[in-house]
Amino acid sequence: KLFFTDYGNAAKVERCDMDGMNRTWIVDSKIEQPTALALDLINKYVYWLDIYLESVEVVDYQGRRRQTITKGRQIRHLCGLAVFENYLYTIHSDNLSILRINRYNGTDVQALARLDNAKEIRVYQKRTQAAARSHACEADPYGMPGGCSHVCLLSSSYKARTCRCRTGFILGSDGRSCK
Repeated sequence: KLFFTDYGNAAKVERCDMDGMNRTWIVDSKIEQPTALALDLINKYVYWLDIYLESVEVVDYQGRRRQTITKGRQIRHLCGLAVFENYLYTIHSDNLSILRINRYNGTDVQALARLDNAKEIRVYQKRTQAAARSHACEADPYGMPGGCSHVCLLSSSYKARTCRCRTGFILGSDGRSCK
């Protein structure tokens, strides 16, 4: 799945399949300006910053069990969001410090380091990397991903795929080749 925020006419947190199909709103109320998103892949939770409502909130992948982690004026100065173990990590845009926030009580906030310039943060750790398994976009015997001549996108499961073409090409009637 692909998770994303939108704060156009109607602010929301959404999810869809990697090919853009099955688009679903998971948060569409009491939300104004969601600017950063982080996933807890193990427990299947979605965290986001809302800089207008000055809050950090969480829901499960279906949009249930919504909780506010923390609220306050300091939220409007945060950018980027990552989750690892018991903490959320973010960047304070005024002083460019990395902040660590306890994701269960929201009160344990610590500045860890300062940076010269940053707008986003990611945690890379072996435990956060999903084990690779065979999937529909693996290279075929000719080296084409999922048998697609240009781009292969996973669909509703790791066993399904959709072929797409680069700009200037159209998908052929076989659903795999681009012309």
